[in-house]
Amino acid sequence: MYKGIYIALSGSVLKQGQLDVLSNNIANANTVGFKKERSSFREFLVSGISGAPESDDGRAMTDLSEVKTDFGAGNQFATGNSLDVAIDGKGFLSLEGGRYTRKGDLRVGKDGFLVTQAGRRVLGSDGPIQLPPGKADILPTGEVRVDGTTIGTLRVVDFEDSGALAELSDGEYATAQPPVPSAAAVAPGHLEASNVEVVKEMVQMISTLREFEMYQKAIKAFDDAAARVNGEMAKV
Repeated sequence: MYKGIYIALSGSVLKQGQLDVLSNNIANANTVGFKKERSSFREFLVSGISGAPESDDGRAMTDLSEVKTDFGAGNQFATGNSLDVAIDGKGFLSLEGGRYTRKGDLRVGKDGFLVTQAGRRVLGSDGPIQLPPGKADILPTGEVRVDGTTIGTLRVVDFEDSGALAELSDGEYATAQPPVPSAAAVAPGHLEASNVEVVKEMVQMISTLREFEMYQKAIKAFDDAAARVNGEMAKV
């Protein structure tokens, strides 16, 4: 009976984790360059934690094993800002500190360097890009110009295994694996929207919430049954 509670509890915890992931996706549906996440789970036999001999009675618990980022491209939209760039293809903008991003709403910092909205310097092929006074724009090749003079070229890279990228704050990612050159172009005057499809996320959230409620009812049923058993035994 108590094993039944543990099984239902593991399912409830799993669904709570899935709800947290879905809620975060929906909350960032309008965040530039945001990539949705997906949760996966694993099963293991109750005997694995109870020490009892393995059996084929189907009693298994579940656990949220990992949360993966879906790097599928989001739609691009025009902004008219000459320093906004969307990456057209697989790749990331290189930032100082070994960080990478697809969030291309760039600006010129107080010290003249090209930076993200969070203030992190954007790297070019020769290091951070510092812009002199003048009208700045970016070409589809990634060249950064001021008054028609090329100052640097955006360093766009990719990775053999994008699944190894760890998500940080402000749409940035980090990884221990070395970057490789990317063939992706950039779309000046555009930004990449989130790849979250709100309707699909809402449908999945409703389904997950119903499953969570079912596990909660199962836990209560097991608890009520245990209370009745204990009550009857007390009368003996």
